[in-house]
Amino acid sequence: METVPHKLKDFRNFLYLCWKHLNLPEPTPIQYDMANFIQGEEQRIVINAFRGVGKSWITSAYVCHQLLLNPQKNILVISASKNRADDFSTFTLRLINEINVLAHLRPSESQRQSKVSFDVRPARASHAPSVKSLGITGQLTGSRSDLVIADDVETPVNSATMGMREKLSTQVKEFESIIKPQGRIIFLGTPQTEMSLYNELPKRGYKLQIWPARYPSLKQVRAMDKALAPAISKNWKSDFEGEPTDPKRFDAEDLQEREASYGRSGFNLQFMLDTSLSDADKYPLKLSDLVVMTTNPSTAPEKVIWASSPELRVEDVPCVGLALDYYYRPMQTQGDWLNYQGSVLAVDPSGRGKDETAYCVVKMLNGNLYLTEAGGLIGGYTDKTLQGLADIAKKEQVNLILVEENYGGGMFTKLLLPFITRTYPVSIEEIRHTTAKEKRIIDTLEPLIQQHRLIVNQAVIVKDYNSTQEMYTTEQALKYQLFYQMSRISHHKGSLAFDDRLDVLAMACNYWVEQLARDQELAMKQRKDDRRNREFERFLDHQPFEKPVPNKWF
Repeated sequence: METVPHKLKDFRNFLYLCWKHLNLPEPTPIQYDMANFIQGEEQRIVINAFRGVGKSWITSAYVCHQLLLNPQKNILVISASKNRADDFSTFTLRLINEINVLAHLRPSESQRQSKVSFDVRPARASHAPSVKSLGITGQLTGSRSDLVIADDVETPVNSATMGMREKLSTQVKEFESIIKPQGRIIFLGTPQTEMSLYNELPKRGYKLQIWPARYPSLKQVRAMDKALAPAISKNWKSDFEGEPTDPKRFDAEDLQEREASYGRSGFNLQFMLDTSLSDADKYPLKLSDLVVMTTNPSTAPEKVIWASSPELRVEDVPCVGLALDYYYRPMQTQGDWLNYQGSVLAVDPSGRGKDETAYCVVKMLNGNLYLTEAGGLIGGYTDKTLQGLADIAKKEQVNLILVEENYGGGMFTKLLLPFITRTYPVSIEEIRHTTAKEKRIIDTLEPLIQQHRLIVNQAVIVKDYNSTQEMYTTEQALKYQLFYQMSRISHHKGSLAFDDRLDVLAMACNYWVEQLARDQELAMKQRKDDRRNREFERFLDHQPFEKPVPNKWF
């Protein structure tokens, strides 16, 4: 057996050699800190590090280092997808084939040497290869391993809804039946949701360490507790808050650009690893306050009664809300089904880099608002988009179309008008906003939702989720969804990377709120006038009148 030089027994020195071979700059202090944590003695660890720090490459180098120290080890690499796991093992085999100090590990012709699995030369014959890659949904049963590397098992695809997160949590429990006695399990990844799997693992005995891209605030430091990585915690000062922790990887300007791209909430997850939900007012719009039911195109019940009993949960639709934020159907409806008192189509045209024209239809009856249609159309100002909006107006029998006029100086309305005139003649009104978007949206929707006056067609939820799967990349799909935007908006400016579908809903609802306010003012004025008239009549009824005096001139 090859004798390993003493210095190379420290993984940090081996990492330096790997980086030198790859023509990369010397590992940064953050990368060295991560390497030191990986080579520690804890048997169950979780590495949460910001995107782009190189955690997968570091861990791949660690697999090589483990085989250098003990070629008899069996290592299993598991990722969310089989392709990603294969890419990990392929890169690992490449390092073994290229780095001289690993030359004795290169597989012989008689050994396994594919991207799916490979052996190292000194390894004794075994059913289990030296390194094997699997997807999280693959056949884990029957595998045996000294080391399990769970590389980004949580992705937007498998953690978008509550049901998906519960399934993933169950799947990773299988790792305990795979690992050999005294074996190790290493999770590495970036949280995809505030209810991340990585938050759950410390409760199962895992040691978590976190490497954010910026020095966190005091509040964030306290939330992370002892999980904040040593390289950051030992250097932390209040004066450092917001400064890059690894400026060689991402400087301040780069991080600012990424924050603008991801939105504040997305950036806090992907780069600050902040999954705390301690602030009760952080996300004021709760999906659980909505009323979800199958709506009628032309009529609705006089009264809808909301309740949050477990038996009223809507289980058969994708729920992208936060933990325990379920959809609920009405406890009951009362009265007759009456025609809606009005229906509006709100449109937010694409422009200034936006990818879709967002729209929604909101109808009103007895002070309740009904969301009967919503979505986004790709294509900008094309005839297909314009005709699509006209068809929606006709199908939903709207009384008015509201158009956000901030973009294009009213050009969109001029282009839309001929299609509306030809398909479904109806008035178009332009709306211009002047207040901050987050405040405007929350101020409009929060009272309606909290009072359970926003009723959502169940089909809209399904359509909203499915449409983004077809139109956008996996990473973007969630961010474009109306109900994801609804559950993740906060008062912070730029809290969402995309908010068009939510913004257009707020625009439609605000129209009805203002209409209802005007109606209430008219009603109050009418009641006031009626009361004054009644008082005057009572006054006249009780007033003693004298008999007329005869005209003395005649």
